[in-house]
Amino acid sequence: MSPGGRESQQRAGRVAVLGAHIIDVLGWPVESIPPGQGSARLNEIRATVAGTAAGTGVDLAKLGADVLAIGAIGDDLLADLLIDEMRRHGIDTGGLVRKHGVQTSATILPIRPNGERPALHVPGATALLDRGDLDLAGLSGVRALLIGAPDALGGLVEDGLAEAVSAAKAGGALVAVDVLRQGTPRDFGRIAGLLGSADWFAPNSDQLAALTGEDDIFAAIDKVLALGTGGVAVTLGARGALVASRDGGAPIAVPAIAVDVVDTTGCGDGFNAGLLTALLTGASPADAAWLGVACGALVATGLGSDAGITDLEQVLGFLGAKAPGPAERLRAALASPGVPAGTSL
Repeated sequence: MSPGGRESQQRAGRVAVLGAHIIDVLGWPVESIPPGQGSARLNEIRATVAGTAAGTGVDLAKLGADVLAIGAIGDDLLADLLIDEMRRHGIDTGGLVRKHGVQTSATILPIRPNGERPALHVPGATALLDRGDLDLAGLSGVRALLIGAPDALGGLVEDGLAEAVSAAKAGGALVAVDVLRQGTPRDFGRIAGLLGSADWFAPNSDQLAALTGEDDIFAAIDKVLALGTGGVAVTLGARGALVASRDGGAPIAVPAIAVDVVDTTGCGDGFNAGLLTALLTGASPADAAWLGVACGALVATGLGSDAGITDLEQVLGFLGAKAPGPAERLRAALASPGVPAGTSL
């Protein structure tokens, strides 16, 4: 681990990622699917750890956090691969529970030359995580809890997730939520209580519109904040991100950083990892979004959700070349004693 990574780990501390743990199998570049039993040659095929919890967890670990993974996986070869890969990044996999007779959640992603990524997905074990699988005492010692893909979880949303949030918050943790699918207003109603107890909700703009039923992004943000959510960080793809809070006035726009895009898989996970790392090291939400945008941009430069990011120092160097002001403020936040910035803009 780099010196920057060690310092970030000391400041960011223990972070739990609870929810979707998926294996992605990606091929690139796929211009078309051959008919019949035809074949096509690709430049690269990779298997990676992905999902709104696991993908973010890998990026958090690269940025220096001490990560605890919590989720349901199968009893198959994919589960072995997922655990081995997460451990390779130094992640504590003690919170992963094998569900017998069920396969690990997995996705096949044929990546187009422009970076688009149609998906073939097996939901697998993700929805089978239940209250009895959670170590609430362990959650009381984390500095942040990311709940990734509550929309893909089963009965835990109604029975157990609130207790997990309460356990984390009792220890002073920051709680963030992101979703896996585009969703519907019905899904929004199902997770409304969770969002109301969260410090941050971090969807992409398509997910936010579909969940809230609001085409206007500012109306959609207001609808989430009205639940009691502390802040909303919305990724906008090539347009960057918006951050807003209940107490911070108008949303603040953070522009995207242009890169040569290989694959957009996991860019949102990278954004979340940067956002949380910066918040936990005392940065303002606007500067935290800058670190998130930088992480998301780097992920897009390679194949898979674990691409692009090496460590925190590399990301800060990349950001510094594009936006020196935010990078300098982030370095200052990292170097000074402080507390999580919360949601005040």
